[in-house]
Amino acid sequence: MTGARPRLVLLITTDEQRRDTLGAYGCRAIATPHIDGIAARGARFDNAYTVSPWCLPSRCSILTGCYPRRHGAYSNFRAALVPPELPNLYTTCADAGYATSHVGKCHFEPVRYGTFEPDATAESPATRDYYLSLGIDHLALQDDKNVSVWQYDDYSRALDRAGHLAAYRREAWNRENGGVFTFPGPERWHPDRWVGGEAVRYLQDWDAARDLFMWVSFSGPHYPIDPPEAYLDRVALDRLPPMARRQGAWNRDDRIHYQSYTGGGGIDGATYAPGGACRNYDDAYWQRMRQHYLANMSLIDDQVGDVLAAAQRTFGDDQLVIFTTDHGDMLGNHGLWGKNNCGYDEVLKVPFLVSGAGWTGGHVVDERVQTIDILPTIAKAVAAPVPTVDGAPLDEVVARGGYDHALAEGENFFCLSDDRYKLIRARSRESGRIYHEFYDMTVDPDCFDNVFDRPDYQAPLAKLQTAMLEAFVDHVLP
Repeated sequence: MTGARPRLVLLITTDEQRRDTLGAYGCRAIATPHIDGIAARGARFDNAYTVSPWCLPSRCSILTGCYPRRHGAYSNFRAALVPPELPNLYTTCADAGYATSHVGKCHFEPVRYGTFEPDATAESPATRDYYLSLGIDHLALQDDKNVSVWQYDDYSRALDRAGHLAAYRREAWNRENGGVFTFPGPERWHPDRWVGGEAVRYLQDWDAARDLFMWVSFSGPHYPIDPPEAYLDRVALDRLPPMARRQGAWNRDDRIHYQSYTGGGGIDGATYAPGGACRNYDDAYWQRMRQHYLANMSLIDDQVGDVLAAAQRTFGDDQLVIFTTDHGDMLGNHGLWGKNNCGYDEVLKVPFLVSGAGWTGGHVVDERVQTIDILPTIAKAVAAPVPTVDGAPLDEVVARGGYDHALAEGENFFCLSDDRYKLIRARSRESGRIYHEFYDMTVDPDCFDNVFDRPDYQAPLAKLQTAMLEAFVDHVLP
């Protein structure tokens, strides 16, 4: 990382985005020229990993540069908040003289699941107050598609005034649509279009003499998967990649998502599936879901293009741009959709693109990096002291050869992988059963065959178990 500090630091994130939805990572079913352009101008990281398969822990790790076990917000479902004394992206940039702006989804506090009603949107002023307390100067909040219809934020208030909230709320609560529908309002009121428009307006009005950190956080393509209808035609259905599925893969009950597939499990898609079983989705459903998902990504790419153009008009090339997501989605692989408790690469291996501040030339980075590296990277770029966190500046991580392991964690879940093996330990929220999974990705790259109990795999299993133990001992008993 070289050169003077950028006047604009622009972090762009999506929610629940598979990395193979971008042309830069091989997608041919849609065009994503604007997001791909970040890679063309800068760097594409081919081994980037999130540190949690849930929104809140992952986002709080991006915010703080820490693993969930350290920042404490390790669950989507428990009242766990980031300690106020921890450095975060906003306070780090503010201390370096930058104004701070956040447009879109935060989800830095647990959602009050199970307390909302389908015929009303609730008030929740404490949510906004908490987000502002983290150091945000300007906040235009669209705090997830579902959350926007459950409790008022800036987007849903504007949508309500425009007369479209009731229709959106009805569709979002309708389990019969399988979480897949077209947006029931004018395209300009789609949540991802609103986020893009708010970010563009803020950048256009910004005084370029002032340094700015801006996090633009799209809540798509997270479900409900709801693109405007016009975007469906942008998806080339004959270029959809085949789903990784195997006949008889769920004949054994030794994997965490056995119940999600057969009935009664906790992955997101089981909520919408007939009988609560993802196996009951037919091929027509999977195609419709993936078409809508990719159409939503096409919309997001348009919005990213508008945001990047506005940033260029205001700041020129004097900017650092980082693009990533909080986690991915199974999207039909293994007959599942969602991400909860998932140790699969479809969820944990994420798109990660960087341009500016020394990342130029369109090169590909093979070293393993993690989303906890975002805060230290930005701190170094803005000439702030790099806080002592779990991540490190990207250039330093790459220079030392990347991480030995990709590590992901959350409530009752841990996953550790290296270049060959993957170890998962998880407890089912539904049954309380503890699952252990171990995969040899050289012979089983899609992780169908759990070899945890096989005698011939006990030596490499013990090696990863030791690494897992050391990670927690270093944290609990430093």
